[in-house]
Amino acid sequence: MHKLADTDDLKALARRISLVENSAPGYEQLLEQLPAGGNTRVVGITGPPGAGKSTLVNLLIQTLLEQQKRIAIIAVDPSSPFNFGALLGDRIRMSQHFNDPRVFIRSMANRGALGGLSPKIIEVSDVIKAARFDYLFIETVGVGQSEVEIAGIADTTVVVVVPEAGDEIQTMKAGLMEIADIFVVNKADRDNADAFVKNLRLLSAERHHAKADWQIPVLKTIATRNEGIEPLIQAIDKHQQQIRHHERHAVLLAEKAWQLIQHRRMQHLDKKALIQKVQEQLQQDAFNLYRLVNDYSA
Repeated sequence: MHKLADTDDLKALARRISLVENSAPGYEQLLEQLPAGGNTRVVGITGPPGAGKSTLVNLLIQTLLEQQKRIAIIAVDPSSPFNFGALLGDRIRMSQHFNDPRVFIRSMANRGALGGLSPKIIEVSDVIKAARFDYLFIETVGVGQSEVEIAGIADTTVVVVVPEAGDEIQTMKAGLMEIADIFVVNKADRDNADAFVKNLRLLSAERHHAKADWQIPVLKTIATRNEGIEPLIQAIDKHQQQIRHHERHAVLLAEKAWQLIQHRRMQHLDKKALIQKVQEQLQQDAFNLYRLVNDYSA
């Protein structure tokens, strides 16, 4: 595929993504023809709500554009369990970049994935990578399973937290600490920020053995003042260079294959039809969830 150069190419990319998202006829052939390799840096941005992830991504975009880079963003939005639609909009969060031909923004609903990522996000990411962007940022809402799943999709996972998360440090040891390649303490001008950074660095040092020869950096940013963005980009690039020739690359690809196989095996299931089936069986006194599951699994 040729390198995107103008808005017409961006529209063509959007059409290809829609083809994949909707599993339209021919989408599997499109995916099978995607070129191998590529140098797009895939960066996951996650963390608890209110940490300033969108502001941080905006500043990353702005700084990278000044470096003549081309950037794509997938903003993963929560879905309504009733209509499966996105509740947040990329145009609102990143409006200043929306009309820039060097930036491609796509909002994806998680489509009822119980707080996790959209089942199509791996395929959409690969379609975007084939368009030869320099960076692809995947920003999650930072709730539930999405924080863990993003580590199986992104080459580099950036976890954004704020000093107020200090009380949750033990929880982080069992959760976000497991997936972070880079920690960012945003809003670092707030009280207790230095103490929180110190504790986080101690914890990241404990996790050093799990990340092989990568020491998880803990960086301070103040996104509202555009502070700390350049060191964050440098840390992302350093991590990307290291993993491209590391065994973890094969592990990431195997994880993606595992998820895709799971989704393909379940694609014949219609969730709305399942809801209808549950509603019908609830009218019966002897409803049993596991009998229903066994019927579908047979």
